[in-house]
Formats: sequence, C-alpha cells, structure tokens
Amino acid sequence: MIVGAPETRSPHACRAAGWVLALSVGVALGVAAQQKKLGYSDTPLLPGGKWHVHDGDRPQPRMVDPGTASTQDAPGRPPSDAVVLFGGKDLSAWKASTGGGPAGWKVENGEMVIAPRAGQIETREEFGDCQLHVEFTAPTEIKGEGQGRGNSGVFLFGRYEIQVLDSFNNPTYPDGQASAIYGQFPPLVNASRRPGQWQTYDILFRGPRFAPDGSLREPALATVLHNGVAVHHATRVLGPMSHKQLPVYKAHAAKGPIALQDHGNPVRFRNLWIRELRDPD
Repeated sequence: MIVGAPETRSPHACRAAGWVLALSVGVALGVAAQQKKLGYSDTPLLPGGKWHVHDGDRPQPRMVDPGTASTQDAPGRPPSDAVVLFGGKDLSAWKASTGGGPAGWKVENGEMVIAPRAGQIETREEFGDCQLHVEFTAPTEIKGEGQGRGNSGVFLFGRYEIQVLDSFNNPTYPDGQASAIYGQFPPLVNASRRPGQWQTYDILFRGPRFAPDGSLREPALATVLHNGVAVHHATRVLGPMSHKQLPVYKAHAAKGPIALQDHGNPVRFRNLWIRELRDPD
C-alpha cells in the first residue's frame, strides 16, 4: 500500500465484508428470536406470583463471581457482591457495641484478634436476611476447659448467637458448644478442628417477622455449615440469646448489626463477609 493513497478493495473483499455483515446481522436476529422463545406464557401460573411455569419473561438472575475457597494458609476471595466486613487491613467496618466508639480489638498479620476485656464489637452497617461467612481459630495455647476455651460468639441482628468455642476434645453443655444456637440447639454433629487451625461458619439466616402489634408472626430461621458440614438446617430459632433463661422474642427492626463477642479469650478472625438475601421475585 502507498502511504497516503486511498484504500481500495477488490470485489472479492467487498463481497466477503458483506457476507460477514450479513452473518453478524443474522446471528443477532437469531439470538433475538431465541430469546423470544426462551420459555412459555401458556403454562399455569405459579402460586402466589405473577410468573408462569417456565416463564420466558421472568428476569434472568444477575451474574456473580463466586470468589474462591479459603485454605489453611490463606483466606479465599469473597463473592463479587459480598460486603467485606473484615479483609485483613483494619476495623473500619466495626465499632464498640457499648458506647459506639472505635473497636478495641487488634489487627495482626491480616487477622482480627480479640483483645480480652476490650468488649464486644459490632458492624457499623446493619443487615437483614443474609448469608454470613466467618473464619476463626482458637488459641493454640490451651487454657481452661469447657466454656473457658476459645470462647466467642457470632450474633445476627446483634442478638441471635451462633457460639464460637474450642470444642475439639473439650466437652461442655451441648447447647453451648461450637456452632450451637446458644442456649437452644446443639449442632447436629461436632465438626470442630483442633486449636490453631482455621474454621469456617457459613450461616444462612432469615430474621423473624413481626405483626404490626409487635407479636411474633414467624420465628427466625438458621442454617449453619461448620467447616462445610451442615450442623443446623432451617432451624426455628426460639428467640434472642439468653444465658440460663428461656429466650423471649421482642419486636425489632428488619435489620441489625453483626456482633462478635469478647469472652476473654484471644480468638482470631479473618475473611468475614456478608451477602444480603431477598425473597424470590
């Protein structure tokens, strides 16, 4: 080609370009036609909704990068739509539960460490129905027994507790061991790892529903996986955490903080994230 000269194409090249354009248009029209035929509109309506069985007009679920799994050596990457509560850098997402001041725990080597007697902490942001991921490890220096070993707790709405405890060869009352719905339901099995190893809680939590007069319409529901093992399945929570007493529901807002308990043991946490969940469309 001569620099500066107008570009010329052979008839063969023009025909090829036209063929490519026609093919592109055809593909686009074909895709559009397929999209129109994704489902059906003459099938029965699903109960309680506006969609037909196999309804092609029903909105497509949005794409989410699922992230990666954690290992003992490194935390995984949260899903792309998760709110990161602690990613290893600072405690900016947290505050003291009492007084609302800065969280008094420590950050060491990308891990959040309970500073004993610093007090409980909670998220600045509030959440409703959710998927909550928590990773923790009990101290390798074993002190005490029962409730005195690796004790902490994860609170949904700041009040419904999933117990954190070193329950590896450490018996205690069953509804107070690791992954118990504290004071209510023991886990189905004890899936605890030994102290010093990272453990995971994956909690699916649906908050309670209250009537306008404040009475309980539906209890909270909790599904919990401890180290990937199901230990609670759609369990009906009896009420907020209560020590040595029966729990009693009191009406509260549709959202609340996630809280972590200071029970005097230097439990470590990493890779905390949460995804709010909605009811189906």
